[in-house]
Amino acid sequence: MDTSLLDIAEVAERSDLAPSALRFYEKKGLIAAAGRNGLRRTYHPDVLDRLTLITCARSAGFSIAEISRFLLARPSDADMRTRMTAKAHTLDEQISRLTRLRDSLRHAAVCDHEPIVDCPDFKRAVGNVATRPR
Repeated sequence: MDTSLLDIAEVAERSDLAPSALRFYEKKGLIAAAGRNGLRRTYHPDVLDRLTLITCARSAGFSIAEISRFLLARPSDADMRTRMTAKAHTLDEQISRLTRLRDSLRHAAVCDHEPIVDCPDFKRAVGNVATRPR
């Protein structure tokens, strides 16, 4: 066996993903096993980079299908580039809302108003979280 290959348990531990998630991603074509060591799947170490990308994309709200298309995208894929641009815009909006929410929570953490949720500054900040940036 190639000693540079990683056992599924090691990949699961390093990626902080369950082995079942790795098998699912493999079934969906997002990653590929390099082979087997007995009954256990083995992977090339570069699978960890791919799993980092997949985990990041999932946490940003990408679907498995979107990630799959992204991983196969080529520079000539104009439709995929359009989708990426739209997704980046959506992420910008999410980041803006989350930043305003974070700022609202920081204010609430030091606010002396009784009760905090009735604080005019907090209400204004929370109201801004729900609105779309201009």
